[in-house]
Amino acid sequence: MDRKKMGVGVPAAPAPSTSYPEYKNPQLSVERRVDDLLGRMTLEEKVAQMVCLWRLREHIFKPGTTDLDPEGMKQWCGHGMGQIARPSDLLGGLAPAALAEVTNRLQKYFIEQTRLGIPVIFHEECLHGLAAKDATSYPQPIGLASTFNPELVQEIYSSIAADARSRGTHLALTPVIDVMREPRWGRAEETFGEDPYVSARMGIAAVKGFQGDGEYRDKTHLLATLKHFTGHGEPESGSNIGPANISERVLRDIFFYPFRQVVREAKPAAVMPSYNEIDGIPSHANVWLLQRVLREEMGFTGMLVSDYCAITELFYKEDTVGYGLAENQLEAALLAARAGVNIELPDGDCYPHLPELVRSGRLKESVIDELVRPLLYYKFKLGLFEEPYVDPAQIRNEQRLVRERDLALRAARETMILLKNEGDLLPLDPARSSTIAVIGPNADRQMLGGYSGKPRYYRSVLEGIIEKAGKNARILYSEGCKLTVGGSWNQDEIVLPDPEENRQSIAEAALVAEQADVVILVLGGNEQTSREAWAKTHLGDRTSLDLPGQQNELVQAVLKTGKPVVLLLINGRPNSITAIEKEIPAIVECWYLGQETGYAVADVLFGDFNPGGKLPVTIPRSVGHIPCFYNHKPSARRGYVFDDISPLYPFGYGLSYTTFSISKVRLEKEVIAMGESTRVTAEVRNTGERAGSEVVQLYIRDSFSSVSRPVKELRGFSKIQLAPGESKQVTLAITPDDLAFTTIDMEHKVEPGQFEVMVGSSSRDEDLTRLILQVRADH
Repeated sequence: MDRKKMGVGVPAAPAPSTSYPEYKNPQLSVERRVDDLLGRMTLEEKVAQMVCLWRLREHIFKPGTTDLDPEGMKQWCGHGMGQIARPSDLLGGLAPAALAEVTNRLQKYFIEQTRLGIPVIFHEECLHGLAAKDATSYPQPIGLASTFNPELVQEIYSSIAADARSRGTHLALTPVIDVMREPRWGRAEETFGEDPYVSARMGIAAVKGFQGDGEYRDKTHLLATLKHFTGHGEPESGSNIGPANISERVLRDIFFYPFRQVVREAKPAAVMPSYNEIDGIPSHANVWLLQRVLREEMGFTGMLVSDYCAITELFYKEDTVGYGLAENQLEAALLAARAGVNIELPDGDCYPHLPELVRSGRLKESVIDELVRPLLYYKFKLGLFEEPYVDPAQIRNEQRLVRERDLALRAARETMILLKNEGDLLPLDPARSSTIAVIGPNADRQMLGGYSGKPRYYRSVLEGIIEKAGKNARILYSEGCKLTVGGSWNQDEIVLPDPEENRQSIAEAALVAEQADVVILVLGGNEQTSREAWAKTHLGDRTSLDLPGQQNELVQAVLKTGKPVVLLLINGRPNSITAIEKEIPAIVECWYLGQETGYAVADVLFGDFNPGGKLPVTIPRSVGHIPCFYNHKPSARRGYVFDDISPLYPFGYGLSYTTFSISKVRLEKEVIAMGESTRVTAEVRNTGERAGSEVVQLYIRDSFSSVSRPVKELRGFSKIQLAPGESKQVTLAITPDDLAFTTIDMEHKVEPGQFEVMVGSSSRDEDLTRLILQVRADH
């Protein structure tokens, strides 16, 4: 990064009037303060607000320390700085109080040593917990989506916000509301699944948790970033950042849907464009996508923050991709600025060229002003000009960690999905199963998934089972086989185990299983077999959805013992377990459960908690069944020669240790006008002998329309808790927005006619009751 491009060495602008500047007056409106400050800034100071520091931070600290280097700060930050990325990862990870001290030290420089005293924003990754040392780790988003509990999700992200803000963080690069329609994609775990409605409701909950009332006066909330806009979740060939070959109508009805809903209802401060291209145009250069759709149509007024190095990729980046839209970094900066990207993350590779573009007349300074305006707005909104610092002495991290363990455990319990339970094998009774074998590569390994912090507490499945049942049963353990040798999400190289050593371990596991009354197999993937492929040397997408490695061999060896088997799947994306599914009586999908994995699993296995999670994705029979999402078009699932067209497990599916009935389904009004709403009601009864939860799901289809419509689309859900024999009435609204779609004229509206209304416990036809709603024309 050439700081001369930022104007280092260029004489500063004349000092402002000696009168008290309006931008420092908190009694004035934020807009007026922004106007005043912008009027005082040099071009270089404006562009400095559009730049971030991360890998280049080494230039501003004394080697091996967090002490600031005065010369480095002057050279790199002399005109100020927009953001500093992920200070929590300095020196391999700073403890909370130490991190707060560093952010204060940096902030003090910007307040006191730059000409206008503009504070800096610190951003962090907060995907399922602050990605920092001694931070609580919750289930991955795909697991949180399985809870179908937006209130719980909001509580979790509110807690994450308070933790992050106490350490000096102002902006979370979360939530991910990509609609995940490609399960080979390694980032599936970061999403809320395949359904736009679920992604929207969970995204709204996350943003409200992060941002609170949007005033930030309590200093326990921070700015949220929606990402990635858009099409990221259905990349060509399942390869991360692959082109999104998606029509405009599907973009509008599926991929735009969660962004439109979250922008409207939760007003996020930031949106991050996606890496991928749509119709040949990468998102960071897509004026139609970012300006017309996001800003004009959706009404987004916040910051557009670039994904890491994505502006450089408009030119060329050797280890990732080069789109070839720009001949160099200067041209890449021009494209991104014209598209409306406000700030370049994580380092200033391209935007330091912006002054040159202005001086040459290729970019108007007024464009820079409009790009800088929202960046300044949120610094004022956060109160950073009045209260720029945090108090390390006020951090009570140990108390917070203890308090949040209950929240993390609740989330992990609600995440788990009971897929199969033949013969009521679950829950287990230690009195009847006096010897339990816990077998598998994921049984005694820390399993958190990507973008994870370093939690103080963690319990593996094996540890949780020992603590829960160890006094009443004999617990045996065998790893069974390895998926990878060591390795972590961050480690580039994936080292595969020796197959013969694995076969020996499998034979040993079978001997362990022989001694048991019941076997708990803990399989799936790990942080290396499914992850973000962020470089050519760091891959995470797959060509297969089968269990990786030799896990199927392990399953067959254990099944040959004749012992009853419970299968726990811990992974970041759906696995096709067709080869073994019929032979295993009990199956539980866990995803990544976070730091309380062991306790949550033990509570479910032994009946202290009744699982009630539902699948936020479809589990296909094989990779050849992709695409497999439930909301497909009528012509898309005709059938295959030699194979079943149906999914292995459908979207919205999940069993319980009790049973439920959904009856008396009726529409409040069976005929409505185009602009009217109605409601559907149903009675839900717990017909079993245990308390439990059920998720009542509402699906809608326009029966006859100007363009073909999906066979069903989720447009409402309600999670209820019922005691044995208890009944409750559930009411779900049907609004014009639920009935609208992109018509043949590319208008988003309701067409009059007949709609199918479907209510039940999953997206599967046999689990749904169907009604007919008539929508009459207004005239």
